[in-house]
Amino acid sequence: MKFIVKLLVIGLFLLVRLASSAQTKINPDDIKDKMQWFADAKLGIFIHAGIYSVDGIDESWSFHNNKISYTDYMKQLKGFTLKKYDPSAWADLIQESGARYAVITTKHHDGVAMYDTKMDDLSIIKATPAKRDMIKPFFEELRKRDIKCGAYFSLLDWSHPDYPGFLNDSSRYKIENDYERWNRFRQFFQGQIKEISTQLNPDLFWFDGDWEHSAEQWESEKVRNLILTNNPKAIINGRLQGYGDYATPEQNFPVSRPKFNWWELCMTTNDNWGFHHDENWKTPYEIITIFVDAVSNGGNLLLDMGPKEDGTIPEEQIHVLKELGAWNKRNGEAIFNTIAGIPQGHFYGPTTLSKDSTTLYLFLHGQSSGTFMLKGLVNKIEEITVVGNGTNLSHKVVGKISWSPVPGLVYIDVPVNVLDKYVTVLKLKLDKPIKLYRGHGGFD
Repeated sequence: MKFIVKLLVIGLFLLVRLASSAQTKINPDDIKDKMQWFADAKLGIFIHAGIYSVDGIDESWSFHNNKISYTDYMKQLKGFTLKKYDPSAWADLIQESGARYAVITTKHHDGVAMYDTKMDDLSIIKATPAKRDMIKPFFEELRKRDIKCGAYFSLLDWSHPDYPGFLNDSSRYKIENDYERWNRFRQFFQGQIKEISTQLNPDLFWFDGDWEHSAEQWESEKVRNLILTNNPKAIINGRLQGYGDYATPEQNFPVSRPKFNWWELCMTTNDNWGFHHDENWKTPYEIITIFVDAVSNGGNLLLDMGPKEDGTIPEEQIHVLKELGAWNKRNGEAIFNTIAGIPQGHFYGPTTLSKDSTTLYLFLHGQSSGTFMLKGLVNKIEEITVVGNGTNLSHKVVGKISWSPVPGLVYIDVPVNVLDKYVTVLKLKLDKPIKLYRGHGGFD
């Protein structure tokens, strides 16, 4: 019975999260100008830094799900040192990956602030041996490299005495039974958001935890206005109960193209967000193919890394980011400043387009050589080259009938010696903006 209840709770959680990301009260036309850098960025790095890295356990959820007691979880404060933390090295690695923005935890659900908050004493400055602000110097280094700065912030706070969560202990209560107490908490978390906004001025706010309460209870519209009053160009993710700018599917890649103007897939490099004793690392090939699919479908990838308590980054994550960066360096023109590719069915693989739609990029996963087919292309192909090495490729049009509006099939020969070790990209220069045949052949 307990197992069934747990499944129902998980299912409800996922439904609420999907619903909150799908519904928005924001008019896309009102934000399209400020969203342009995000649309062009394609790649961000997500950083889950917190005291959970001391023991390498689940961030916040470990005590929430009774894997560890709250008291034992908070003992990790004593082991969080940041003694080898080098924000400049972090920024260098992020720049090398090709990412255009980074998002870091300013406070997770455990309530431990990673910056110098004045709202309470639960921060790494006041409560850990680190005794330093982690966020400000990191943002300074990012900005030196022209990388946009994002602040993750948990709306809920499972440590705050005035927060009414769904944990069963004596400090919890129902909002309707003690609105004065709830108002004290709202003043607290909104005060922290104001601190982050004024002290750090993030380009992007990445909220989490909105599922526990309604937009009215969070005062989501007020929170949005608080941020935009300080920085009208700030971007807000879709976890603010309808008052965000873009959708944020988590871990699960959409099979069909999402119907959002802007979206971002956030994903781990192993199976956990923060540093964890988890050896199920994704390979560079897996990360690159996921990245390419997200961009092909008009989205971004926000790829996570979880630093250790001393501020160092696991070697496996460094390897993935460096390999991703090397691939981006070879093939970046097909990724950055592009738009979503052509609809499924024309080519059996991901695609992107130049902004003027006169260049079509085809992505070949793995060590794929031989002949590839492209269907329904009305345009004349002026040139086909391999991105990264400039090799010219030949093509052949098959089945074009002079009296029929249906275009022929394009066959492209790709030899083994031009292949990228992860994903090969073909660049098709067209005679004019792309035009596709979407009919049913002779059955139109």
